[in-house]
Amino acid sequence: MSDTARSIYITSPEGETGKSTIALGVLDLLVRKVQRVGVFRPVTRAAGPDVQDYVLELLLAHDGVELTADQAIGVTYEDVHADPEAALSQIVARYHEVASQCDFVVVVGTDYTDVAGPTELSFNARVAANLGAPVLLVVSGKGRTPDAVGNLIEVSVAELRSQHAQPIGVVANRVDPGDLDAVRALLGALGPDGEPIAGAGTASGTTADHAPGTRLPGWAVPEDPFLDAPTVRALMEAVGGSLAFGEEALLGREATDLLVGAMSFEHLLDRLTDGAVVITPGDRVDILIGLLAAHSASGFPSLAGVILNGGFFPPESTARLVADLDPSLPIIRTDLGTFRSASAAASARGRVTKESQRKVDTALALFEQSVDGAALLAGLDVPRPEVVTPLMFEYELLSRARADRKHVVLPEGDDDRILRAASTLLGRHVAELTILGDEQKVRARAAELGLDIDAAHVVSPHDPELVERFSAEYQRLRAHKGMTLEEARERVQDVSYFGTMMVHLGLADGMVSGAKHTTAHTIKPSFEIIKTQPGVSVVSSVFLMCLQDRVLVYGDCAVIPDPTAEQLADIAISSAATAQQFGVDQRVAMLSYSTGESGSGADVDKVRRGTALVRERRPDLFVEGPIQYDAAVDASVAASKMPGSDVAGRATVFIFPDLNTGNNTYKAVQRSAGAVAVGPVLQGLNKPVNDLSRGALVQDIVNTVAITAIQAQAPADVPAPSTTPVPQGATS
Repeated sequence: MSDTARSIYITSPEGETGKSTIALGVLDLLVRKVQRVGVFRPVTRAAGPDVQDYVLELLLAHDGVELTADQAIGVTYEDVHADPEAALSQIVARYHEVASQCDFVVVVGTDYTDVAGPTELSFNARVAANLGAPVLLVVSGKGRTPDAVGNLIEVSVAELRSQHAQPIGVVANRVDPGDLDAVRALLGALGPDGEPIAGAGTASGTTADHAPGTRLPGWAVPEDPFLDAPTVRALMEAVGGSLAFGEEALLGREATDLLVGAMSFEHLLDRLTDGAVVITPGDRVDILIGLLAAHSASGFPSLAGVILNGGFFPPESTARLVADLDPSLPIIRTDLGTFRSASAAASARGRVTKESQRKVDTALALFEQSVDGAALLAGLDVPRPEVVTPLMFEYELLSRARADRKHVVLPEGDDDRILRAASTLLGRHVAELTILGDEQKVRARAAELGLDIDAAHVVSPHDPELVERFSAEYQRLRAHKGMTLEEARERVQDVSYFGTMMVHLGLADGMVSGAKHTTAHTIKPSFEIIKTQPGVSVVSSVFLMCLQDRVLVYGDCAVIPDPTAEQLADIAISSAATAQQFGVDQRVAMLSYSTGESGSGADVDKVRRGTALVRERRPDLFVEGPIQYDAAVDASVAASKMPGSDVAGRATVFIFPDLNTGNNTYKAVQRSAGAVAVGPVLQGLNKPVNDLSRGALVQDIVNTVAITAIQAQAPADVPAPSTTPVPQGATS
């Protein structure tokens, strides 16, 4: 690729605007649409073990960005001070090195940590002009009236234009929620120079009745105090402290309040809040024990940490008591006195960093809800993608699930991965969730981890009313097997059965489980309760295989060990339905060790019969078989082995003759071709239930819930085959 990549330059007229969160939102938007996205920082502080560019680290950590920090940096502030013109030339040269490797580059301007005032905005404008990058201006609404925001925008846009930079839009960030409507009306009335156009305001700030080019698009993002909250670790570092007790992993939790606890405990108790860190003298044993008791008690706030100051520490007997309590709550000790501890902790700054998934989710949710992504992309002239990367596919899953939110039950509420995934799913508004478990324990653990699952329903699988309702229904369903009410009552309190009954009775639209349970434990209840769709004899599975430039469907790789010809036909038809549901073209290859009529034997004959059954039952589908894998994916091989086929050389749905072949093939492609395997996705059930690997990562759980929600949106009916062109050529 040449160095003509499109780009956007994100800058602001001052510090503390939250520019990094807007840059994160823009980056997240672009990786859904563009194959190779880069990040570039024209100016940063000098590198060193104690010097970090938090913005750059945050953006480089985003999936889809494949650059190192050294590649993504132009020059240092010292370089700019020494020779501004030489620094500018170096920035331009370094930028083009990045652009040569990317399709789009997000450029993030300076942070006002070294150069101050209009001079810095002017410098950013010069850089943007020399890079040929349109500018997205970010201004802060914090502590400003809407009129003051408007004045700042007008002055800033004038400064940008004076240096020949081209503003493409404005984001007023950190706006007081009470001023949002007024600021959005103001932004809907901006002329191209940032001045208001009389009568052009709109309530949303995203549209106006004026010809293109006569207004500057603008969006307002509300202030969220959580994004400014420092972590407990940041407070520990600020006071020069060390962890005495508690889980080190919980140091990553955000501290949303800071209290000095030098008063009597009964007065302090009334002031405790969720997420608070309490600073108290190390010799106040009564307060420490009281805080631990309050933190553990039901109905009291979940604290983020305790800082014991003054160089004191509980005497040995008390320390032994605390140790025996085995608190998860971080307890930190510092030699600083009360005043210096409180001052140092209060000065700790909260940042959106790659370590805080909840902050990242919050920032992205605010951006998605506040900024018209389609309008911004249109202004940037982002081309329609010709390929589908794994990231594009994953983001499309979230977008489709979000468009028609469904209710998914997660039975394994005692697994931290489930809670972390739930926080992300709720924060991004992907699905409505029910988590099974003891409500007090589930919510307390989520709070300890610094997660927000307030919007989730938490239901006990031993809830008496639901147990009675479920057991009566389960006994009815299994009466032909001799199921008694007492046996049913015991059975439905198993989390997999309880969750499946929720889906069966319409209390949830789908279920995702398996992080802590076997596949059999997860899906067996669905065979008994939900059962298969009409016309489908078996439940099977597929993996959605995300290659570098396309998505393929592999089935069955997880459920049926040795399918019959009839079952192969079912798997093929169900897999085509799943492919269509997830936007994959339907060209079905029935795989075998021979192609066409070239081979014989029981195994290939089974595939031949299965293919004939598919054609008989679904004459509208493009299907070919028996066919070898190379003939299915490689156009040149297809031309010699099966010329004129609608499937050979460009198959998208691959049906394996048995589980041994399918499971090994998907894993081989996953490992050797670097494919992302999403699944297994169960198919053929009346309502969606999906199984997780016990080694599932949080992102795997997020993807599986999104898939389940999409499956629940509409029946997987297969219309006439799509004629969308499919990229040709070998895939492995």
